[in-house]
Amino acid sequence: MRTCGVEITGSDVLLCLLTKEDDVFDIRDVRQTRFTLANVGQDTEQMRKFQFDFAKLMADYQVDSVAIRQRAPKGKFAGSATGFKMEAAIQLIEGLDVRLLSSTEVKEQLKRNPLPIDFEDTGLKKYQENAFVNAYVYIMKKTYRPDE
Repeated sequence: MRTCGVEITGSDVLLCLLTKEDDVFDIRDVRQTRFTLANVGQDTEQMRKFQFDFAKLMADYQVDSVAIRQRAPKGKFAGSATGFKMEAAIQLIEGLDVRLLSSTEVKEQLKRNPLPIDFEDTGLKKYQENAFVNAYVYIMKKTYRPDE
């Protein structure tokens, strides 16, 4: 199972590619770990280019699924309009299994299946931590609850 964890913050999409085969996790190197939308998603062509580039990256690395942390639509920790546009662009990619994970799901899954390694030992950049956690949680959820 090859999963891309995604964290959307402001106008950035942060990525981490995690695979699990025979109960062994492997963090894959990816040619691009961040996408940034400059015009705050107001340009249609830029949104199409982002969607195409993201889809191409997922196809090139043969990604099975994408796990995105769900953001609150309103309140103190609400996501930005740009973030929701980028999330929708990812969700609408044909043939890509995209799952939204609530914060509650992430916390519950981490309580049941704590990370087997300290994040500092993964070799990833600090900004990729939430994307890594999203991918890990989704893989563990699929492993122990394949019916969902």
